[in-house]
Amino acid sequence: MAKSLIILLLLLLHVSASFADFSLYSHFLKCLTKHTNPSDQATISTILFAQSNVWYPSVLQNYIRNARFNTSSTPKPSLIITPLHESHVQSTIVCAKSIPIQIKIRSGGYDYEGISYVSDLRPFVVLNLFNLRNITVDIQNDVAVVQAGATLGKLYNQIWKSSKIHGFPAGVCPTVVVGGHLSGGGYGNMLRQYGLSVDNVIDARIVDRTLEQNATDLVVQWQEVAPHVDDRLFIRLLLRPVDSKIVKGQKTVRVSVVTLFLGGADELVTLLEKQFPTLGLKKENCNETTWIDLVLWWTNYPLGTKPETLLDRNLNSADFLKRKSDYVQNPISRDGLEWIWKRVIEVWSIGFVFNPYGGRMSEIPSDATPFPHWAGNLLKIQYSVHWEVPGSVAEKNYTTQARRLYSYMTPFVSKNPRSSFLNYRDLDIGINTFGENSYEEGEVYGLKYFNDNFERLVKVKSEVDPENFFRNEQSIPVPPKK
Repeated sequence: MAKSLIILLLLLLHVSASFADFSLYSHFLKCLTKHTNPSDQATISTILFAQSNVWYPSVLQNYIRNARFNTSSTPKPSLIITPLHESHVQSTIVCAKSIPIQIKIRSGGYDYEGISYVSDLRPFVVLNLFNLRNITVDIQNDVAVVQAGATLGKLYNQIWKSSKIHGFPAGVCPTVVVGGHLSGGGYGNMLRQYGLSVDNVIDARIVDRTLEQNATDLVVQWQEVAPHVDDRLFIRLLLRPVDSKIVKGQKTVRVSVVTLFLGGADELVTLLEKQFPTLGLKKENCNETTWIDLVLWWTNYPLGTKPETLLDRNLNSADFLKRKSDYVQNPISRDGLEWIWKRVIEVWSIGFVFNPYGGRMSEIPSDATPFPHWAGNLLKIQYSVHWEVPGSVAEKNYTTQARRLYSYMTPFVSKNPRSSFLNYRDLDIGINTFGENSYEEGEVYGLKYFNDNFERLVKVKSEVDPENFFRNEQSIPVPPKK
């Protein structure tokens, strides 16, 4: 049995603001020198990138993960600060507040709506944390200390090099960066056993079905099983419209099943033969493997890929994409599913990811942390679309399709509020313009992301940042002035 590993995150603040003129660069250069530890001052000139700097485009674009926000018309920061030391972060905040200028925060750039590096309020600067990537693993004490700019891939690789029986529970994409990932809860594929923290896995498998092959029966039974089965088991559904291979010219929906089990293949087959017979799992479909190999497999690398592959940050590789999210609290009926399949085929470009909750996720009270989506939720839905053609016409087409399918799903998902997952950022559910109605605007998206915890977060915000200096389009607002 693998040992659990505690992660201590050095959650360094990242900021962003922007001025296009030289005076902004000069101000930051002088101010950072004044407020940075003397031992860290020698490198200050190397961490500032004005738009005139030859390296500015690559520093900005390397960590843009959504090509929708990598266009000539996308607002650009006038200055990018790339700290090498913690004191650089602290002094950057001081200097930005002294102007004052808006601050944005970017660790890995995976914010789906780009709000960690884009702003309609200009000028603005970006504090990019990619240089703060140190990781120290202390196997003897089961502790790792991780800087906010380290990728999950580097974390996984570092743990693997230190021990072959330890692991850490986080996302399946190795280029996602620890700071942003953990700020949204650190969602991983073993959450049913350990909530938002897991340790080791040795089995995984994938299965495809289409509607002609009784995929509806599979999804109906999946809803009954996945949130309630053995906590060591995580069964994800991937649903996507495809051309039928059985009836020529007909459209259908393919349902793929991706399963992770913290145990052996024989035990898994026996378990699912009894509780999920529609799946039809056989031992020959299973792969028993180590935790680090499974991390790679979930990232779509073949089994046997070297763990060092996880160190590749895959820079400047953005796709055009849009994401949305929902939570389902009651099983969707067979009739409801069949109606949904028709809408999926109608919209065509949008795929679903169904992630089951239950297990440890049902044991934690909704007010235990800012993340509120614990007990009472059967599954989380991610709406997913990618496209390759640049331009506003294509973007409008695909994002409109995503919004249509999201609208169609209204009867089947959570209500009052219709909840959303913070790390599947979605500006469609509300933005803040920071005018007279800032609190009311913030309440719209805040209740969706944080449910009843929103008011508690507003109270904290009013105490630690009453001037609302740290803000973005979907940040926690301060209370209205009386």
